Amino acid sequence: MQDEAKASFAVIRYNQRTYASGGVVAVVKGRSAAEKLVDHFEKSQSSEDRHAGWRYFMEASDLKPGMDAQEATDLRQSRLDIRESKS
Repeated sequence: MQDEAKASFAVIRYNQRTYASGGVVAVVKGRSAAEKLVDHFEKSQSSEDRHAGWRYFMEASDLKPGMDAQEATDLRQSRLDIRESKS
């Protein structure tokens, strides 16, 4: 795998109770930046939001760091749909 300091990571919001996706909230360069961002989102999240089941995770991605969150969400979802249709 590509050097994790140079790789892109998508930070994704999801609901652990319903498995609903909240979409990509950011795309950043480097594992450490992604970890810090996940930590920031979790710490700034309201207790109601957390109690409702919303969490964040990161995944390695080929999306461009800094791209629009909605565009990244749409692109990621279309790729997931294609991958799922092939299985």
